[in-house]
Amino acid sequence: MLRQVAEGVLVHESEFVQSNAVVVHGRAGVLLIDPGVQDHEMDCLANDLSDSGQTVVAGFSTHPHWDHLLWHVRLGAPPRYGTARCAATVLDQLSDPEAKARIADHLLETEIAGQVSLDLLGLVTALPAGTARIPWDGPQVRIIEHHAHAPGHAALLIEERGVLVAGDMLSDVLIPMLDLDGTADPIDDYLTALRLLEGVAGNVDVVVPGHGSVGGADQVHARIERDRAYVLALREGRALSDPRIGLSARPGWEWVSDVHDGQLQRLAQRNERDGAPR
Repeated sequence: MLRQVAEGVLVHESEFVQSNAVVVHGRAGVLLIDPGVQDHEMDCLANDLSDSGQTVVAGFSTHPHWDHLLWHVRLGAPPRYGTARCAATVLDQLSDPEAKARIADHLLETEIAGQVSLDLLGLVTALPAGTARIPWDGPQVRIIEHHAHAPGHAALLIEERGVLVAGDMLSDVLIPMLDLDGTADPIDDYLTALRLLEGVAGNVDVVVPGHGSVGGADQVHARIERDRAYVLALREGRALSDPRIGLSARPGWEWVSDVHDGQLQRLAQRNERDGAPR
């Protein structure tokens, strides 16, 4: 069910890792950001929009990971935008005829196996490189592109509503997940992205992460600082206390500690290979 978080901005939270789809009301319809995840949730979202007399006039994927590239036939066929680099990455991924099969195999290991349609996966229209705002007839939505987490990742600032749609950053349940394959310096890229978000944080009343709880104005800086502390600890090889990992992790989210351990191992391998300090 859609829940209003600001004037004309609503969120639909999935059962799957608290994935957040964001709806922004415009003059002729709505902008739909990162819809997902399960088919019955897409149906619920389509029903909510239909019941309120709204149609989807534009979509946006914040980054090129499968759970942010989904779509449903009942949502119509509007342009589904992404940054130029995001769209290029998706095109490259889907040029492999086995890409969807691998995603389906991955889903077999989850509780949502057989409940996610991949038919309309990744049909993303590239915005010209450097595009500053989403082209649509509604509140101005500023694109804040960076290189953290995934190629062409974008946070979106709905300026008139004071809402920051953060993509897969600033989560209260997920740690920063670095792009350890697609960038030469994933830690510096992440810290740079956090500085970009910090630069707009003073204008934010609501932060919506790709996964996790929606936060108020008091949470924006706190989440930036928590993510920065985590990334700096990775860089400096320090132990850290983070409520998202270890014994303090929420029930059902203990697997995030495995992700943390995996990142530590991958960074150590990179440093050994490159002969660079952590």
